Amino acid sequence: MANIGIFYGSSTGNTEKVAELISASFGDDAVAINVEDASTEELDKFPYLIFGVSTWEIGDMQEDWVDFVENLKDVNLKDKKVAIFGLGDQEAYDESFADGAGKLYSMISRKTKIVGQTSTKGYDFVESEAVKNKQFVGLIIDEDNQKSLTAERVKNWVEQLKKEFK
Repeated sequence: MANIGIFYGSSTGNTEKVAELISASFGDDAVAINVEDASTEELDKFPYLIFGVSTWEIGDMQEDWVDFVENLKDVNLKDKKVAIFGLGDQEAYDESFADGAGKLYSMISRKTKIVGQTSTKGYDFVESEAVKNKQFVGLIIDEDNQKSLTAERVKNWVEQLKKEFK
């Protein structure tokens, strides 16, 4: 049975693609689950969680996460390690880049240990709620402008998580 649950919401397929890349990088130890079809009870099955959320419009979380995150308020995440990945468009939305990941972080960071922070180097944006203490709250992907960097960023992040999930 997998130890890592990757819960994602995807409207265009980009977040799903990244979730599947992450899952494949972990191998049999991870499973990707669309939050549209998931219940919060499923979170109990996994000691390690990865949440994937994209940003829509000017800083909104992807629509499937809006309902799912409301239910997270009642979930005990205290003994879990959680990582976040987010998608955004740093050129078209440079003042709200990957804000969905930042919003999710703000909602759950008091409930659990968040791991997997990454550098903001290599990105060009004005502002982002996904930046805390000069680092991203997790892996940030820009499939619109930096698609060629996605596989390498995922690979490096998964290697980092393999250490942090211990």
